[in-house]
Amino acid sequence: MTSNADRREIVVGIDPVRDWHRALAWAADEAHRRGLSLRLVVVVRPQHDTQHVDDTPHHMELERAGADALAEAVAWSQARWPDVGTTASLLGGRAGPTLAHLSGKARMLVLGSRHLNRAEEFLSAGSLVIPVAAQAHCPVVVVGDAEHSTQEAPYLVVGVDGSESSKAALALAFEEADLRGCALRALAVWQPPVFSLHGKEVSLQAERRLLSETVAGWSEKYPDVRLHHEVLTGSPVEALAEAGEHALAVVVGRRGQGGYSGMRVGSVVHGLLHRAHCPVITVPAV
Repeated sequence: MTSNADRREIVVGIDPVRDWHRALAWAADEAHRRGLSLRLVVVVRPQHDTQHVDDTPHHMELERAGADALAEAVAWSQARWPDVGTTASLLGGRAGPTLAHLSGKARMLVLGSRHLNRAEEFLSAGSLVIPVAAQAHCPVVVVGDAEHSTQEAPYLVVGVDGSESSKAALALAFEEADLRGCALRALAVWQPPVFSLHGKEVSLQAERRLLSETVAGWSEKYPDVRLHHEVLTGSPVEALAEAGEHALAVVVGRRGQGGYSGMRVGSVVHGLLHRAHCPVITVPAV
């Protein structure tokens, strides 16, 4: 397994037919904070193998568009942070498996759109967000198309449910908050069961105690991070999305162990990609 010390680059998916500036800005700023390099990637589907249609001209057009987008993106990134080493890769193949493979040696993988119903011949998040987030070996950051800004003091949100990927998300969230000098909201979401042997307050107290114990060690490791932890009641997707309305990002584990009141974290991730206005970071278990 590749350690973080060996993961020296952030991979950014560039979609030539969509605005990539916000995703690249997020990735470039992160690379600057962490002292990492950037690798900008366009993946073009392989030329169709058919006896009836010769798509060579169309395929060459796609490759030219990809190369042009990469050249523009590299120049833009270097103008933003000249100290960040930036390389470009125009790759052929299926985008999902290609990106999943690249994630094996990346610190983070950044995609720039969350239009989940769109399919394109390039590196489209329409067909990639969920599969890549499910298969990647590193955290996956999805930055929406709409500009996200806030006048509130900067903070991050992390969802906590006790699963292994949730613990990994908590570790990354503390690290990010420390690097950014911002506050961190650690949230557990409790959804009342249909039948319960315990009253609501008893269950909430147990959730609060578990959350407090979970974050205690990380607070000691990152004493400068201003931490607020809280147990919310309701739909996990709605609660986390609302909490992240003005956040720099929402960080969640990729999968759970029946956490979030029986919902897999994957379902919460899927919901957040539709609902959240800020970047969503999904983290696999260590």
